[in-house]
Amino acid sequence: MQSAAENQRTRNWGRGIAIVALAGSLLIGGEAFAQSTSALKQDFDLWAPVFMTVKLPSSFLAYMEVNPRFGDLDDGGNIGQLLLRPAVGYQLTEKVSIWQGYAWVGNWALQPTPSKPDFFDENRIYQQINYAHKFQSLNTLSRARLEERWIEGADGTALRLRLMLRGMYPLPIAPKWALVSYDEVFINLNTVDHGPEAGFDQNRFFIGINRTFSKYFNMDFGYQNQLLNSRSIPNLANQMNHVILLNFYINL
Repeated sequence: MQSAAENQRTRNWGRGIAIVALAGSLLIGGEAFAQSTSALKQDFDLWAPVFMTVKLPSSFLAYMEVNPRFGDLDDGGNIGQLLLRPAVGYQLTEKVSIWQGYAWVGNWALQPTPSKPDFFDENRIYQQINYAHKFQSLNTLSRARLEERWIEGADGTALRLRLMLRGMYPLPIAPKWALVSYDEVFINLNTVDHGPEAGFDQNRFFIGINRTFSKYFNMDFGYQNQLLNSRSIPNLANQMNHVILLNFYINL
């Protein structure tokens, strides 16, 4: 007969397996959906963002993100994007924080054409709310972000909504290691001439592991599937990027 501790350990492992199974089913489903679209383009990328969050007096927070993204790894690799994203936040409660931020995005065309410049940039401001909650051993973070985007060459302000849910499950036999997964959907809220069109924009699904090195530093390593609607042909999605993702978190 199992002891209470053994029963709890079994339940913990069961939850972990369920998380991985759910993540895998989502990934397989996304792959099957993408493969069902015609003229699907695929690319292999490497993203290595650094996220730094600093606690300030009176419940205020400061944030900075430096996010280089490299594409065409199967053809030598080149930088495709660089994002610089500072923000200030306020911790409303232990679980809820609100944010106001700015982002600069530099875009380099991996395969320039006469109609597509070698480089164009984008400026954004965004509003965000985070909700963190712990279900026994499962740590979750949900995030809603509204972006106002000014894209070089586009006429007007593009609005985009982003919704993300992230889960992290520390391994019982190795507490510094955790299974981690998240999904984020992007929806364009309006149509801008020579810019984004209203509707589904992209989906990002990630599965990997997290390693905690100290209370100040941890990192994710894993695979991200990015499904994009470039609107180049009338499909719901017509590009899939396979991304090796390294997330570096600094908390001060």
